[in-house]
Amino acid sequence: MTSNLREADRVPFFPSHSAGAGPRDLFARYPEIYGPWAKMSEALMNGSSPLSDGQRELIMAYAAGVAGCDNVRIAHSEVAYAAGIECGLVDQLLEDPDTAPVDARLRPLLAFVKTLAIAPGDLTQADADAVFAAGWDEKALHDAIAITARAAFMQRLVQGHGFVPLSQEEAARRAADRTRLGYVNLFPQFRAEP
Repeated sequence: MTSNLREADRVPFFPSHSAGAGPRDLFARYPEIYGPWAKMSEALMNGSSPLSDGQRELIMAYAAGVAGCDNVRIAHSEVAYAAGIECGLVDQLLEDPDTAPVDARLRPLLAFVKTLAIAPGDLTQADADAVFAAGWDEKALHDAIAITARAAFMQRLVQGHGFVPLSQEEAARRAADRTRLGYVNLFPQFRAEP
């Protein structure tokens, strides 16, 4: 059974993928699909927003975490921490969002994200109104919704291919690259020509 294997010994579902394969391999294999995805990700995660880069990465990691995707949670938690979010906050939010040391203004936004990630049909106007009452505008809520949707896409991509989550150490190393290079320049095949 796969569950008895060490994470490092597990391999993705596709025979053409190596044991350490992940989204980077798909992006390189299918640049016509993932080039536009990387550009959208750059605009969403690092473009103009009422949410800081760190808050957006926190939302991404939290949305993935509540939905049960360790691969995306681990990778984006480390990016959030590299962008200034307190180390360990994602895990604290997942353990108990009511007592996690997060800015009170973020609480209704994160509650909205959680519901959207795991029970989107349960969202109501009251959920949106709580976000607005906390002082967020429509752009902030839109960005949180789009980030949650991005997390769901990535979750299905990595879990559908059977990719194994990165170790915390490898995720932290890659996070430094992502915060320095962003989402487009991280992948040489998507970089703009000089």
